[in-house]
Amino acid sequence: LRGLLPGPADGHLRPAFEMRKGIVRWPFLAVGVVSMLFAGIIYAWSILKAPLGDAFGWTASQLAMNFTLTMCFFCIGGVVSGVLTKRTSPKVTVLCAAALSWAGFALTSRLSGQVIMLYITYGVMCGLGIGMAYNAVIASTNAWFPDKKGVCSGALMMGFGASTLVLGNVAGTMIETPAIGWRGTYLILGILIGVVLLVTARVVRLPSPEEAGALPKPKQKKARKSEDSFETRDYTTPEMIQRPSFWRFFLFTIAMAAVGNTVISFAKDLALSVGASAALATTLVGVLSVCNGLGRILCGAIFDALDRRKTMLLSNVLTILAPTVTLGAIGMGSVPLCVAGLCLTGISYGCAPTISSAFVATFYGTKHFAMNFSIANTMLIPASFTATLASALAASTGGYMASVLMLIAFAVVGFVLNLSIKQP
Repeated sequence: LRGLLPGPADGHLRPAFEMRKGIVRWPFLAVGVVSMLFAGIIYAWSILKAPLGDAFGWTASQLAMNFTLTMCFFCIGGVVSGVLTKRTSPKVTVLCAAALSWAGFALTSRLSGQVIMLYITYGVMCGLGIGMAYNAVIASTNAWFPDKKGVCSGALMMGFGASTLVLGNVAGTMIETPAIGWRGTYLILGILIGVVLLVTARVVRLPSPEEAGALPKPKQKKARKSEDSFETRDYTTPEMIQRPSFWRFFLFTIAMAAVGNTVISFAKDLALSVGASAALATTLVGVLSVCNGLGRILCGAIFDALDRRKTMLLSNVLTILAPTVTLGAIGMGSVPLCVAGLCLTGISYGCAPTISSAFVATFYGTKHFAMNFSIANTMLIPASFTATLASALAASTGGYMASVLMLIAFAVVGFVLNLSIKQP
């Protein structure tokens, strides 16, 4: 028997036999993908914001500030989720997320004209709730797939990214339906997200120690030389933030994320400005989000085939190319170029979380990864403020040329910072 099957010393015998006893883990992934599909609706802001400006006369800058707040509290929600899940369980975290998300959308449907209330209900409550659900679902689902982290993360991210294309188009249709309108749309979305997250809370959990031991282990990769072959150790979060390499990387990711974050906030208006139809503009917002999810999968595959350094350089070049193509679309009024620019933007934006995860694990170890990664992800907070600045520029200049030029400048600065990152 020992000659036919790997022995205990290989670490494969126990998982092989115990997995035959029937540990069922794929339903966790299926539920996770569905929950991410509904949670990702916050990225459809360029669709959901349209009726609010008409109803209350809010400016583009005021509406952009709401998206900025949403992204800020999305990041904060991730940190809160990490702490709460550690002290309680993923179920408690997702239940809290369901209550916050439902209440946020429901209260947004009752707005009466004060923009500060929009910031509280959608920006703070929805952003916080979705951020908590995002972190808890991804962390708990990935725990069931130590051997298929790429497949698991890719499926979850594609669900999150596809939300704008699927639910965004549905929401756009409901908004234009007189019997429903924007108030009914927000209320229905709140109920749907609340129900889906409640069901998720009933299912989601971490594997027990016995189940974790029975799960198949990831295959060991052959060591290879790369620019990441330096000697590393596990850094605590205070130690990490004292390293110059961390702050160079943090500024680099701000510059990278600023491009995608900003374009997402005005994607529909940008498409309309170059001559796209209203239906196509709405669809392009969804396509951008799908490309965001696709970028995460492609970036992970490139990282596996090459290494962190080459992956970072390639994604940075893509981030420079995306707004450059978009600038050409604006200059020539070309819808095809606009489509290409938005797709490239989505793919480049999707590279950011994959690179961030790989960088933190490679440079600062895995022992304190959860908290270190949460801190690294707060780069979305300063990056999200570029959406407000870009909208102000667009309003003052009467077009998106200056805003996109600003994004190209950010991407070039990010490239310089990228080259300066050598070792921990």
